[in-house]
Amino acid sequence: MDRQQPAPPLGRTVWLVALLCVLSGCATSSAEGGSPRASSQEPAGAPPGPQTYVALGDSFASAPLVPVTDVANGCFRSTGNYPTLAAAELKAELDDRSCGAARIRDLSASQLPGVPPQLEALGPDVDLVTIGIGGNDEETFARLTRRCPVLRASDPDGAPCRDAMNRNGRDVMLTAIGRTQTRLTAALRGVHRRAPDAQVLVVGYPQIIDAGNVCDRLPLARGDYAYAETVNLALTEALRVAAQKTGSTYVDVWSASEGHDICSDEPWVNGSVTDQKRASAYHPFAEEQAAVANLVTAAIR
Repeated sequence: MDRQQPAPPLGRTVWLVALLCVLSGCATSSAEGGSPRASSQEPAGAPPGPQTYVALGDSFASAPLVPVTDVANGCFRSTGNYPTLAAAELKAELDDRSCGAARIRDLSASQLPGVPPQLEALGPDVDLVTIGIGGNDEETFARLTRRCPVLRASDPDGAPCRDAMNRNGRDVMLTAIGRTQTRLTAALRGVHRRAPDAQVLVVGYPQIIDAGNVCDRLPLARGDYAYAETVNLALTEALRVAAQKTGSTYVDVWSASEGHDICSDEPWVNGSVTDQKRASAYHPFAEEQAAVANLVTAAIR
C-alpha cells in the first residue's frame, strides 16, 4: 500500500482557494442544495443616457398631423414626432426646434416671426442633438412633389421630369443636392462648435419612392419613378456624407424604410392627399416616426 501523503496545512489550503477565486471567480452555494448563487454584490450600473436633447430639422422631424399638431408658431410640430418619442424613451429633457419647411439657412436665421434660429437652442450643456434637414433646400422636395406631377400629362409613359431637369447634359436636381451637402457639412460643424460635448445624430430621409411601385398616390409619369428614386437616394446620401465628414452619427432611415415607400402596401409616408387625422401630403405617418425614434435611441452611445 502506498504511503498516504500528509494533508497540507489548513491555512495553505484556504490561501490556495482564495487565489483561485481571484483568478477565475467563484460562486457560493446555497444552504439548501448547494446550487450556485450569484454574489450579493450588484454589478456596476450602466452609464446615464443623455439628459438634455435638442431636435433640429424640417417637417420630416416636426411631422405635421401626427397626430396632434401645434400650429401656434407655424412650425407644425407634432406630439407624436420622433424627437418627442425618443426623448420619452431616453427620459431626456427635450427642446424641439424642428419646423416645417425649414432650410439649412434657418438653422442660423429666424425662419418665421417669433421663431428663433434653431441653433440658438445649443450650448455646452447639451448631451444629444438630432438633425434632419436639406430636402427643402434647392426646391428638391417641391420639384419632386409639385413640378414632376404636373409634367406627367405631357408624356405619361415617358420621363418628362427627368428630361426637364436635364440642362446641357447635367441634372439640375442632382447638381443642387451637391450644394446642399456642402451647406449641411458647414452647418454640422457649427452644431459641434456650439454643443461640443453632444452626440450629434444626422437623421436621413426615408425611401419615399420605389421605382418598381407605381400608384395614384404618387402621380408621376411612368418613367419618372426611377428618376425620383434616384433623387430621393441622392438626397439622403448627401446627409450621410455630411455626417461622415463632421464626425457625426448617421441614422440610416433609408434602409429601415425599404418596402414602405408611398406606393407600398404599408407606406410610412403619405401620398398626394393630406389626411387630417394621420399626416400631411408627402409627409411621414406615425409608423415612420415611431421607427425613426427607435433608430435614434439605438444609435445612442
